[in-house]
Amino acid sequence: MSVSKDEAMGTWTIYSRYNNWQNKTKVLYKRGFKTKREALEYERKFLLQKSKNLNMGFTEFVETYFNDIGPRIKYNTRLTKEHAFCTKIIPYFEDKAFSDITPTDVIQWQNTILHMEDEEGKRYQPTYLRSISAQLSALFNHAVRYYGLKDNPVKIAGSMGSSKAKEMLFWTREEYQMFKEAMKKKPVSYYAFEILYWCGIRCGELLALTKGDFDLEKKTLTINKSLQQLKGEIYVTDPKTQKSNRVIDLPDFLCDEMEDYFSMLYKCDDDTRFFNISKSYLHHEIDRGVRETGVKRICIHDLRHSHVAHLIELGFSPVEIADRLGHESISVTMTYSHLYPSKQRKMADRLNQDYERMEN
Repeated sequence: MSVSKDEAMGTWTIYSRYNNWQNKTKVLYKRGFKTKREALEYERKFLLQKSKNLNMGFTEFVETYFNDIGPRIKYNTRLTKEHAFCTKIIPYFEDKAFSDITPTDVIQWQNTILHMEDEEGKRYQPTYLRSISAQLSALFNHAVRYYGLKDNPVKIAGSMGSSKAKEMLFWTREEYQMFKEAMKKKPVSYYAFEILYWCGIRCGELLALTKGDFDLEKKTLTINKSLQQLKGEIYVTDPKTQKSNRVIDLPDFLCDEMEDYFSMLYKCDDDTRFFNISKSYLHHEIDRGVRETGVKRICIHDLRHSHVAHLIELGFSPVEIADRLGHESISVTMTYSHLYPSKQRKMADRLNQDYERMEN
């Protein structure tokens, strides 16, 4: 018998042999179960996972999935995935066997999510719905690729939401000029927003900056890390993508401003974090600046959009902008294509000139 009772302790113990993924015989030995039923249920789920049997419960396969991918993804990525599964996916599918989930089940789940509301009583944004659907699809893709599942029911059902966000917000040069005047009363805010606007770096990249990342003689800023605050803990990780590791050339005036900021910092060595603030702090400062100046409300990441819009206005190409922002490919930069001035009139004029030259 695989489970037995410890009469002295009044608890149940599992002792069971199984074959692991290398077909080697292993032993499951676990004590302390209050009832025989609890011990048998634990053994059942454990052996289903080890045998890669897709008749296991949905929740058990999710656990298997995270055990498989956990070492391969960043901690903040894992937390994002776990939150999506715990709040939007597992509660709907938790009573189903993984292999029994059909495209019809997925459609019904999507309809449920489509009618859900956030804490403010608003329906979720199309881009968020698409990301939740993508998380579930990734789970089934994993089962197809490594566990012999025949089809991905999410792929058959079709995804929900949209990959395109609403209209991209940004500040014009004039709007930013108004905003930064309100920031001057707080130097840490002023210099943080100066870097965000004039360098186009991400918020996490800003918060991870140290004095050693600046070379004011060469007029450069090195981006090689990102800061995330997760579950109350601060983590400094690699940047978002490999291309995000980059060196940004700084304009002269920004070098002068950073030199001024260095002089304000007490005992600031090369490893000292440059901005000992949080993303929440920056959000509150944007709110303050908007109230005081009347410029439209944008979020922190929109300052990156504002930098791109400014570079486009100055005539720089998508390739040049992609290199400065650390985009993984130029296709990412081209999501800003609607900001580029239309060349249709210039094309028509050139065609007309060519026609007249040929006719004459």
